[in-house]
Amino acid sequence: MRPRLVATDLDGTLLRRDGTVSARTREVLAMLDRRGVPVVFVTGRPMRWVEELHDDIGGHGLAICSNGAVLYEVAGRSVQRALPVAPATVLTVAHRLRTGLPGSRFALERVHGFARETDYRSRHVEPAGTPTGTLEDLLDGSTVKLLALHEEMAGDAYWRAVRDLVGDLVDVTWSSTWALVEMSAHGVTKASMLADVCAEQGIDAAEVVAFGDMPNDIAMLHWAGTSYAMADAHPAVVAAATHRAPAHDDDGVAAVLTELFDLP
Repeated sequence: MRPRLVATDLDGTLLRRDGTVSARTREVLAMLDRRGVPVVFVTGRPMRWVEELHDDIGGHGLAICSNGAVLYEVAGRSVQRALPVAPATVLTVAHRLRTGLPGSRFALERVHGFARETDYRSRHVEPAGTPTGTLEDLLDGSTVKLLALHEEMAGDAYWRAVRDLVGDLVDVTWSSTWALVEMSAHGVTKASMLADVCAEQGIDAAEVVAFGDMPNDIAMLHWAGTSYAMADAHPAVVAAATHRAPAHDDDGVAAVLTELFDLP
């Protein structure tokens, strides 16, 4: 049975190492469009980083952004749904992490923008005019992802420690090569939003094929009936997936889809 819906992560999965979409991948996406097969981009990226790829993915429907907290209609560049973290929860989480893991610094991905504590050091280029200050001053009720950064801990170790301390309050995941942990409202994951999207289209989990490479993909890979970890995926992702795909720099997603759908 061929899948009825394709769900794919972006960074480290659909995109090449340089952040581009290859000509072959664009060709495969176009062929799936012509066959009426929905492709949903399921990413930890905020909307503004998905918009940067509009020329490559803009014609392909929906993106699930911020690890499941935002459903974004790519072609129309519009938010269909947002699931924020309650401000009181953000403050409680920050207090626990400052106490249990001193050196933790925080930033907020909001529905429409980014804000950070004054001493949080971003490793990405920040939007012009990024608000800075205390968490109390920055919270506006639209935080879809709380970011915690530690300059001295390893990524895996920090992720596991944060999960132990605040996993009862928020959903904790990690998709970076450094100690940057991502937190969404409790129960909000890539899988939860994807399940909602599929239910609205009458598509069962068994009819979905999903691709990913990092721990924030694990819930989605567990949920989908067929799942692929990329060749260079995190070991926990490899354990969660039912299959392996070639590396992202080798157009692994396109190669698997070509075989699954018998594409030219």
